[in-house]
Amino acid sequence: MQKNGPAAAMDIETFSQAITSGDRRALSRAITLIESSRADHREQAVQLIEYLKTANRQAIRIGLSGTPGVGKSTFIESFGKMLTGQGLKVAVLAVDPSSARSGGSILGDKTRMEELSRDPNAFIRPSPSRSHLGGVARRTREAVSLCEAAGFDVVLIETVGVGQSETVVAEISDVFVLLLAPAGGDELQGVKRGIMEIADIILVNKADGDLKPAATRTCSDYAGALRLLRKRPQDPEGFPKAMMVSAMQQEGLQTAWSEMTSLIGWRRDNGFFDARREDQARYWFEQEVRNGLLAQLDTPQARAMMQDYASRVAQGAITPTVAAQDLLLGLQEQT
Repeated sequence: MQKNGPAAAMDIETFSQAITSGDRRALSRAITLIESSRADHREQAVQLIEYLKTANRQAIRIGLSGTPGVGKSTFIESFGKMLTGQGLKVAVLAVDPSSARSGGSILGDKTRMEELSRDPNAFIRPSPSRSHLGGVARRTREAVSLCEAAGFDVVLIETVGVGQSETVVAEISDVFVLLLAPAGGDELQGVKRGIMEIADIILVNKADGDLKPAATRTCSDYAGALRLLRKRPQDPEGFPKAMMVSAMQQEGLQTAWSEMTSLIGWRRDNGFFDARREDQARYWFEQEVRNGLLAQLDTPQARAMMQDYASRVAQGAITPTVAAQDLLLGLQEQT
C-alpha cells in the first residue's frame, strides 16, 4: 500500500482498528479517503472497506429529506440529542448541494447543529453532492458502512432536498422519513408521487403555537393521501403513516422514534429487512459497474473522440443519436 493520502500515517489494519475502536479522527480521515477521486486513494479506500467488513456491525439507517426551510437541521439536532440521551451513538451524514458553476459547497450543516456537534455520542459529517443525482453523494453508502464499523447505533442520512431524484436515498436507508412544513403541500406537487411512494413516515414539523392548526390539516391531508396509495408488502398495517412533530419544542420525537423502530422490528420479523439490504447491495453493485463504464470514457483518446463528435453534432453534420452510437462503437473496437 502506498504511504500517502488520508491513510498515510498508518497501514490499513491499524487504520481499521482505530475506526472500530471509535476513534473520531480516524473515522473522519476514512470518510475523506473514500470521497477522494485520486486513484491511489480509491485503492486504499477499497482495501479499508473490505477489511472493515469483518466488523459485522449494523446500525439503523434513517434517510431524511424535506423541502428547504422545513427545519431539517433543527429536527436532526433535537432528534439526535434525544437518542444520545438514551445512550445511543448517532452519526449524521449531511449532504450539501454543490454549485453547478464552481463545484463548491457551503457545508454548513455542522454549524446549524451546534449542540449536537458537541455531544460526545454524536458525529456529524457534511459532504458535497458534487452534482451526483439522488440527493446523496456518490460515496455516502460507503460512509454509512464506515459509521457502522465505528460502532454507531443510528445513522441519519440527510439528503440535499426534495426532488424527483431524491429517491436514491431509499437504496441506503432502512427507513425513509419525509419532513414537511405546515401547509407545505403545494411545494411537493411536482415531486409528490415519487417521494410519497418511498416514504415510510411523513413528519409534519413545526406543529406548535399558531402553526399547529395548519399542521393538523396538513397531517390529515397526507394521511388520507397515503391511504390511497397501494399498500406495499413490506409494510405492516398502518404504514406508511403521517405524524406531527415539533423539533423546536421537542414534541412527538419519541413517538416518531417508536414508530421507526416498530416498523424496522416488524420487517426484521417478517424477512423484509434482510431482503431489503440484499436488494440494496445489488443496486449499488450495478451502480459501481455503470460508474466504472463511464470512467472508461475519461481517457485522452475518448475525450478527443467525444470532442470531435460534439463539434459535428453542433454543426448539424450528424444527429446526437447517431453520433453517440458511432462513438460507442468506435470505443468498443479499440478495447
